[in-house]
Amino acid sequence: MLPIPQHIKNIDAALRAAGYDSYLVGGCVRDIIIGRQPKDWDLTTNATPEQIQEVFPDSFYENEYGTVGVVSDETTDPTLKVVEITPYRLESTYTDHRRPDEVRFGTSLLEDLKRRDFTMNAIAYDLYKGQFIDPYKGHDDILSKTIRCVGNASDRFNEDALRILRAIRFTAETGFACNTETFDAIVSLKFQLKHISKERIRDEFLKIIASKEPMLALGLIQRLDILGFIAPVLRETVGVEQNKQAHKYPVWEHLLRSLQHAADKGYTNEVRMAALFHDVSKPHTKREIRNSKGEIIDCTFYGHEVIGARVTRETLLDLRFSKDFVEKVEKLVRWHMFLSDTEQITLSAVRRLVRNVGKENIWELLDLRTCDRIGSGRPIENPYRLRKFRAMVEEALRDPITVGMLAVDGGDIMRDCAILPGPRIGWTLHALLADVLEDPSLNTADELTKRAKILLKLGDEELKARGELGMDRRSDEDDRLIKEIRGKHKVQ
Repeated sequence: MLPIPQHIKNIDAALRAAGYDSYLVGGCVRDIIIGRQPKDWDLTTNATPEQIQEVFPDSFYENEYGTVGVVSDETTDPTLKVVEITPYRLESTYTDHRRPDEVRFGTSLLEDLKRRDFTMNAIAYDLYKGQFIDPYKGHDDILSKTIRCVGNASDRFNEDALRILRAIRFTAETGFACNTETFDAIVSLKFQLKHISKERIRDEFLKIIASKEPMLALGLIQRLDILGFIAPVLRETVGVEQNKQAHKYPVWEHLLRSLQHAADKGYTNEVRMAALFHDVSKPHTKREIRNSKGEIIDCTFYGHEVIGARVTRETLLDLRFSKDFVEKVEKLVRWHMFLSDTEQITLSAVRRLVRNVGKENIWELLDLRTCDRIGSGRPIENPYRLRKFRAMVEEALRDPITVGMLAVDGGDIMRDCAILPGPRIGWTLHALLADVLEDPSLNTADELTKRAKILLKLGDEELKARGELGMDRRSDEDDRLIKEIRGKHKVQ
């Protein structure tokens, strides 16, 4: 069993010292048994929200479920920044299949555990006694990797239909499987998801995207015909064949495999979402090519990235994703078809791509391309051509070595050295650049002005020679840096 943080022990001890019950409960207990680090820590107690806040003045209470957040600034562990404490709750009716008609606080831990969704989440841990309280044998289900509802599965899903998506999400996060009763209840009650708000569906969808096995969960969602409750446009990609020369799999399977590779590589949620949506509009842009006999010999999807970006934006906004999240995913989908043939593309074209997608997004765009490749059935995610393209991007992003990097410019020299415009200004700047390349610490306005005054005492020929030396040194430094970049990417 994983060690319990001292901060949690202190909160538990404070509640008990005040005369209240205190138990760890829910996901953190499940994760401890599994042997993985909890993402957050939750306690339950017989104290009311007001009584909890009396024990912990540095806390907040602003929800209808009685949960009090205890804030700590004394830890660097993000899972301990806010620890949630919730009073025992009683079972309630759920008329709208998504929220209890009323929230009533109870006096018994067993009453509280009875209302929870799955047995693996209905285990409490008594820190004081070092004992589990497990009335529904959730520990056994964890050991057998089983997702089982507490009590009657149909009752649990009728209470809150979001539990259907939670069950599927847990398959992706834990590798567990639903038992027969739970699975059958999902099949028969999936239509209840129509009652769930977009925001709650978004939260579960994002957790699936962020899980270790999103392909498994979304594949199950599609087979259960639940995809329409999340993103109907994705359902249209199922069974759509592609041109075999470039793609081994139909569109839906390609998208799932692309997403799974993003998960395997630990890429950001934005890259994962873009991997799932990047070819979403192929069904709308598919055009068949036939031979003289009328036989289909190929197909095209011209413009699918442009239409797909718009469709992706509309879908994610409908799910109430944040503006920043939507804009990044939209850009990645829009530009995922960038030309990476380094025998055809120029450095200026690479710079245009960087401008289009943004410096802050360019590396994630390249991550998306590797997902697209693996999702297409290609064995190598980062071939020579893509490595060369990465090197070109790095060349395009680096600051050019020019006199513009100096702490002074021509106007400064004319003003501070009392000199008129002319070629001597350029020669002086390049001579100063040579000095700075040799010793970057010299790149201050005071130091360069002092050196400029000395240089300007030289005759034209000598000053010009010093300036040309600076140009040569700049060119040599450019060559060195480019060679270093290409060596890092193992390209020529």
